[in-house]
Amino acid sequence: MSETAGNSDSNRIFVFQGGGALGAYQAGAYEALHKHELEPDWLAGISIGAINAAIIAGSPRDRRIGNLRAFWDMVSSSPIFAFGDQESSLRRVNNDIAAMTGTLFGIPGFFSPRLYTPFQLATNPAALISYYDTDPLMKTLDNLIDFDLLNDGSTRLSLGAVDVQSGNFAYFDNRKTKLDARHIAASGALPPGFAPIEIDGHFYWDGGLVSNTPLQHVLAVNEADCDLEIFQVDLFSARGDMPRDQFEVESRVKEIRYSSRTRMNTDDFARKQMVRRAAKRLLEKLPPELLDDEDAKILRSIGQEYDVTIVHLIHRRAAYATHAMDVEFSRRSINEHWQAGYDDVAYTLKHSRWRNRGRPKDGIQIFDLARERHDKRAAVS
Repeated sequence: MSETAGNSDSNRIFVFQGGGALGAYQAGAYEALHKHELEPDWLAGISIGAINAAIIAGSPRDRRIGNLRAFWDMVSSSPIFAFGDQESSLRRVNNDIAAMTGTLFGIPGFFSPRLYTPFQLATNPAALISYYDTDPLMKTLDNLIDFDLLNDGSTRLSLGAVDVQSGNFAYFDNRKTKLDARHIAASGALPPGFAPIEIDGHFYWDGGLVSNTPLQHVLAVNEADCDLEIFQVDLFSARGDMPRDQFEVESRVKEIRYSSRTRMNTDDFARKQMVRRAAKRLLEKLPPELLDDEDAKILRSIGQEYDVTIVHLIHRRAAYATHAMDVEFSRRSINEHWQAGYDDVAYTLKHSRWRNRGRPKDGIQIFDLARERHDKRAAVS
């Protein structure tokens, strides 16, 4: 790595998108970052990204990988008969069976189907507005996460959700609120499968209903007077091939809907960074008599100078994946997602562009180096 790249005053942030079973990709990505001693100062997540982020923030450093593995082994423990090689149509059938099994019988340690007895319908309002019970997830989180450690603030944690009644987006932050399992479950309470979670008289659904990635929030509320190094781990790619049938249409719609316009957000922030730098340079050119002008004060308020480096890591849908890729929890697929995340980070950190990076031009630089690896593999196949 170049000498100019390192900055002891930087704030390292991991940003985790929502995406159900695809979240194992984030766990693998974190394992590779952990192996290279790249630990977060701040974690921000939505839905399954909130679960991964909370497990990391709420685990001692030497148990973070083990606790992530415990969670993903648990949710992929349903007995599924596996058949079909990596590229065969039988593999797609196997994935569909796994997804259907989870839909019918639930996912261990995550959710279970509701029993619609007359008693339940009469006494449990949640049974009228959801298909599954997420009490298993609450118990899993309580078992895996040390909430005293999570709330001590040593690693900042922000979890996105949406208020059901107001429609407003909300972030639960351990620097402002004492978090528990409810806040994590609220971030992943995707309707109509899951019921909203009540917290302090308000009911919350999955934050992915409004925005599936916390990047915009992190950039907007950053209060640290230091550079930012952001590892954004997305589970849906905005780019994709033209669908060939209705199943691929559903897959592509899901990718577009939940990719959350990541590149638009980063491009918009890049423009704002250029404006900040321009404002700072202009202020330096002003004569002394204009420094206290009201317009100059406004420019000074937006002219805070800090550099932002964004490393973009994106899960790429496999050829055998189906439209149910985010609800398919077979052990085989979970392990493949995990390995894909690990490999993408390993490739990125070894890449010459990353190792020889310097200070960002105009205050921001963006790396999407794993895409190069996937493009090469696609060209060979």
